[in-house]
Amino acid sequence: MNKPLAFKVRPDNIDEIIGQKHLLGENQTLRNMVNNKHIQSMIFFGPPGTGKTTAAMAVANSLNRPFRLFNAVSDNKKKLDQLFVEAEISSGLVVIIDEVHRMNKGIQDALLPHIESGLITMIGATTANPYFSINPAIRSRVHLFEFLPLTDQDIIDVLKRALDILQGKTVDYNVLSTIATQSNGDARFAINALDLLINANMESHITIDHLQKLSLSINISMDKDSDNYHDTLSGFQKSIRGSDVDAALYYLAKLIEVGDLDSIERRLLAIAYEDVGLANPAVVARTVNAITAARIIGFPEARLPLSLAVIECALSPKSKSAEYAIDNALEIIRTTAYQTPKYLRLNAVGVDDEDMYDYERHDLWHKIQYLPDGLKDKSFYSPGNINSAEKAYAENYAKLKAIKRSSNLRALKK
Repeated sequence: MNKPLAFKVRPDNIDEIIGQKHLLGENQTLRNMVNNKHIQSMIFFGPPGTGKTTAAMAVANSLNRPFRLFNAVSDNKKKLDQLFVEAEISSGLVVIIDEVHRMNKGIQDALLPHIESGLITMIGATTANPYFSINPAIRSRVHLFEFLPLTDQDIIDVLKRALDILQGKTVDYNVLSTIATQSNGDARFAINALDLLINANMESHITIDHLQKLSLSINISMDKDSDNYHDTLSGFQKSIRGSDVDAALYYLAKLIEVGDLDSIERRLLAIAYEDVGLANPAVVARTVNAITAARIIGFPEARLPLSLAVIECALSPKSKSAEYAIDNALEIIRTTAYQTPKYLRLNAVGVDDEDMYDYERHDLWHKIQYLPDGLKDKSFYSPGNINSAEKAYAENYAKLKAIKRSSNLRALKK
């Protein structure tokens, strides 16, 4: 069987692992655990292609411990039960679980007692944040180790190792450097790119011209289950909030490159209403129009209205006063119940016409007390950083708050 190059390059022990020096370097935690011949159940988390499963296998090999692979997506409880039986008759079985964050409840329940008793040593691998995605009962029984994206030099070293396996082929250093730059810290992507490049050319020496002809796409690593995806969305929104238009465009470009129009739309709408808000209501409306236009024309042209909206939102003044106002009101609603005043009710019972709201007396509308008596002096809205757009609202709000509103509609009508 012709195994993939990425499989052939896999290290056999922790001394052969490239990168993750904060875990496997001299006198670092994971290396010390292996050197002391004692490991406990663990979860390795980090971006794709950082060597999580590879490191798990290398750790087991370095300890001369038997290991088995289990995929939380494709494997079932029957296979897991078979591993428990094997663990009973073998010493120190390591079970390496890929996509560990996707374990269903049945598998989690089956694992718990055997992790706790030490029958198996579980090493999980995931691209998701275990603090959010892993069952707390599992998380409390394991140690968490974060794997970082490989540096460009790490990737180059991995590619050089691959070339040692591919005897008879030579590659210019600038080719390796370019692949490393495009890999976004993902060794698997880099190795697969090198494998494709070599097999797509008959020449024994590969140059940058061969790479350019291949039109290798940059690895964005935007699996929606990964932290990288959610980090990009977070960076996108925070950059606009912080008025850094260049950073906002960078994160927008990442999301455009993977075609994630849905997430762009949701974030932009939230940003417009939450962060720009009353500071520039016109931009809020234009953002909605831009999103509608983007949806109609689709990619690649959708990048045009989206870019416009991002630039406007980033450079616009910001006000979160509308968000704070509704949150203040919600806080009251969730803690105390108040009845709507009788004179405002749709079908009030036992109230004389003179004491009822008069739809024709628009001259009195701004003098009426609309809040329940227990809240009549409560203010939910507080103008934000006063700017040209919100200033008019703030001034009108101040004038209205200066009016003493009344619940005695009979007296107001006189």
